[in-house]
Amino acid sequence: MTYCVALKLKDGLVLTSDSRTNAGVDHIASFRKLHVQEVPGERVIFLQSAGNLATTQSVITVLQHQIKSAERHILNVPSLYDVAELVGKTIREIITRDSGQNQGVDFGCNMLVSGQIKGDEPRLFHVYPQGNFIEACEDTPYFQIGESKYGKPILDRIINFSTPLNRALQCSLISMDSTLRSNLSVGLPLDVIEYYNDALQSPGIRRIDEHDENFIKLRRAWSDGMRELFDGIPLMMEE
Repeated sequence: MTYCVALKLKDGLVLTSDSRTNAGVDHIASFRKLHVQEVPGERVIFLQSAGNLATTQSVITVLQHQIKSAERHILNVPSLYDVAELVGKTIREIITRDSGQNQGVDFGCNMLVSGQIKGDEPRLFHVYPQGNFIEACEDTPYFQIGESKYGKPILDRIINFSTPLNRALQCSLISMDSTLRSNLSVGLPLDVIEYYNDALQSPGIRRIDEHDENFIKLRRAWSDGMRELFDGIPLMMEE
């Protein structure tokens, strides 16, 4: 299992993904779940994945091969909608190809597709294993995939479309920290991107590990603040 969250806000995009892959207690490893494809100055596309590792790696590989060999690929279609459509089609084809080989194995995967193409605003899509997808909007400015339940409450309470990117990044990291504390199938290091509108190129993936001082301070401040707030709540009167 893994956990990825993507936020599409007024000022741009915030993306956070863990890197743990768990195939049992004896098979825990790290694999990047956040990928970038771009034509600087023209378009930048971000892909986050959760689900069957073989499926997600095959999807990423096929999309990369299409850039070199196919007439229509994610770096030349006219809109992010078309990118999401291509990703969904590829997911569906890979699952169909592989699902008949081993009964009882879940080959499904979910992907978050985001980015910006010149002349359009940044967009964010959640692509499902069936290949269909939905788009984020002002009323629903974020998507989660993977082990999402532990990190959802903080996002629901804090995030809205106007949240500044630096505060949204803090919130996404607290959401991730809540998940790290509650589920061993999600783990460090984390990959993070903070993308501002109309940059039209990747700012680079920031990797956060257990030694990152800023992340350590953030998770300590959140933990201490929650404890202090709880201790300050008046006790309920006994009947």
